[in-house]
Amino acid sequence: MASAQWGSQPSAFEIVVPAHNEVGRLPDGLAALCRKAATLPLPTAIVVVDSASTDGTGDVVRRWPRQPVPVRLLRCERPGKGVAVRAGLLATRAPLAGFCDADMATELSALDVAISLLTAGHPMVIGSRALGESVVQARSSAVRRVGAAVFRAMARQIVPDATDTQCGFKFFSGPLVRAAAEPLVTAGFAFDIELIARCQRLGATLTEIPVRWRDVAGSTFSVQRHSAAVFRDVAALWLRTHAEAEPEAACEPQAACEPEAACEPIGQVPLPAAASPT
Repeated sequence: MASAQWGSQPSAFEIVVPAHNEVGRLPDGLAALCRKAATLPLPTAIVVVDSASTDGTGDVVRRWPRQPVPVRLLRCERPGKGVAVRAGLLATRAPLAGFCDADMATELSALDVAISLLTAGHPMVIGSRALGESVVQARSSAVRRVGAAVFRAMARQIVPDATDTQCGFKFFSGPLVRAAAEPLVTAGFAFDIELIARCQRLGATLTEIPVRWRDVAGSTFSVQRHSAAVFRDVAALWLRTHAEAEPEAACEPQAACEPEAACEPIGQVPLPAAASPT
């Protein structure tokens, strides 16, 4: 597999973007993320994880034009958002790392806030649509709203101080999140809860920030197809969390998630020296 040319400066901030059958939404989302990343105060790189897509999602990244912000591709043959995010996080090397959704439903101005908090020593910064200062434009059905309320109640039994575990905007100290992701076992949409819980188990405090969030058409989450599995995953996670002296589950091998062709940068935008989290 071809490897990326990462430019003259090492990346201080890496953003993972999981993508399953996102050929329709990824081009606009990735373009917006690259534009924003080029303005950030730290040298930034993007890792797109093609999560067992069948629609040419990976080709979007393979054909991505060269530009100042490096973009590389991982391919995961095993499906599941948790699998994809785990693979992406474990592929990072930067002092700061995290992930956001391919639709960029969270306004990217939140990246400035996240970097400011992370470099000030906050090890885990996540967006929360439940905070009073957040602005949310949602188009959800009554069934989905009821299901979300039940899910939040279950999630609070595992991570009681998190008001919104499912907002696709989470950033961390790099060493922390890689250590937390290594033993991650939840493959589906409920993986966020396990990731937060594992970070807290490693001693990290949770910092939530308000976000501007809009519901983008084309979500790969289906209430009919995924709800049962999500609730089953949360119940299993609760049992694992509360089991007495239960050993960590073995992590999945990474052979199914491989680096692919990447877009080579044409030169790093001049940025201030990378700041390391304290």
